[in-house]
Amino acid sequence: MKIGFMRPCGLLFIASALVFSGCSGSQADQQTKGGGADGKAQGQGRGGRGQGQGGPGGGRGGRGGGGSGQTVSGVRLVPVERISFQRSIDVSGSLLSLDQVRVSSEVDGVIKDVLIEIGQEVKAGQVLVQIDTRELQLAVDRAESALRQTEAQVGINETGAITPDDQIAAVRTAAANRDDAKAQLARSQELNSKGLASRADLDTAQTRLKVTEAQYQTAVDNARATKASLQDRRAAYDLAKKKLADAQIKAPVTGAVSERLAQRGEYIRANTQVATIVELSSLKLKSAVQEKYLTLIKPGLPVKFSVESYPNEVFTGKIANISPSIDQATRTFPIEIFVDNGTRKLRPGFFAKGQILTKKDSNILAVPDEAVVMLAGVASVYTVDKQTREVKQTNIQTGDHQGKFLEVTDGLKGDEMLAASNLNQLVSGMRVSSGERRGGGGGSDEAEIKGGTDRGGAAGEGAAGAGGRGGSGEGRRRGERGKGGQRSGEQHGGNQ
Repeated sequence: MKIGFMRPCGLLFIASALVFSGCSGSQADQQTKGGGADGKAQGQGRGGRGQGQGGPGGGRGGRGGGGSGQTVSGVRLVPVERISFQRSIDVSGSLLSLDQVRVSSEVDGVIKDVLIEIGQEVKAGQVLVQIDTRELQLAVDRAESALRQTEAQVGINETGAITPDDQIAAVRTAAANRDDAKAQLARSQELNSKGLASRADLDTAQTRLKVTEAQYQTAVDNARATKASLQDRRAAYDLAKKKLADAQIKAPVTGAVSERLAQRGEYIRANTQVATIVELSSLKLKSAVQEKYLTLIKPGLPVKFSVESYPNEVFTGKIANISPSIDQATRTFPIEIFVDNGTRKLRPGFFAKGQILTKKDSNILAVPDEAVVMLAGVASVYTVDKQTREVKQTNIQTGDHQGKFLEVTDGLKGDEMLAASNLNQLVSGMRVSSGERRGGGGGSDEAEIKGGTDRGGAAGEGAAGAGGRGGSGEGRRRGERGKGGQRSGEQHGGNQ
């Protein structure tokens, strides 16, 4: 019965202690509350609340609440830079060969040999395809025979010059007959005047003279016609020799073979394509530029570009040609950029992307990329007051991009310090520190609240039985108001 009486008294005593501690916490403006076997302690500041739980031997520390006076440590600061900016205009397009030749046959015949393969580099004048020359050689021989025959008719002197008309045999014969007829007429006229020749003989002499004169004129005309045919025979002979030479199809330009269309043993007609040759030593980048840049573009401007085949290498060129008219559909004007390809790395057909370097401006405000926050297309930075270390989010207007810097056209003066790390933790009004974060007690973070108007919250944890403050966070308030939870915890620990 004695033992049974003590248990109700013990329970009654504990209940009374709980009621008393609840009243005590209420009188301390309910800043901290404690009670129960779990020993809960709660600290509340003006800026926020921290809450922790305490057990028989201590417990977990609560994290301080966020406020405008919170300090974020480990933030790297960078100044606004003033650098030189290379202005540029983006371009893209395909590389083309300056000379792309489709080589065709100029004669009919059977292909005897093909001396090229795709990708092979050839020089101007190099034989690509050989056509059988037997028929072509016979045509040359026939044309030469006709030429020699005609040369014999017109007469060729030792120097190779054409004989004058009056030196041709047929003309000389006609001239001699004409002169003889003239002499016979003169004798007939003299005899007729003396009565020694009849009128019939005189008429015969006159008729013969007319005939010989006509024959002479015919001889001269034939000589001239033969001379004209001589030119034709010579042209035919030269043409036959040219066709014989054309049986060797040669490269008209220096370059590389991009297509090989001829096959050995194939009979081809004239004008049949046998290969395609592209020049590789020089290429052109064909692109287009928006009309708003027309006043900035001029021949001779340098161009830097890259291709997918060599992503880590930069190639250069110069603007060569600019179209005088604007494409109405795209509102751009075509340009051609000449590129030296002595290394043969670039190939026709490569897609290139690069920039036209227009001008270089100095003393330009710029900030590192890492200090810029982009949200919904709006760029902003966190400026840091050099005295109070308070951050402020500032919207900026950006321009060109060069390396790791971004041009700032509006929003900054140029003497600001910017936060360049932990940007996702920053809010306007916070303070920053470049030191490392510090830990205390059983918690992981420390919220440092400064100044009379700063607001912060931290939760401590009372140790049941020890009456101490456990945990890692501590709220420091302007008034340092009484810690009712701690007192309650101490009283509860003493009662136990």
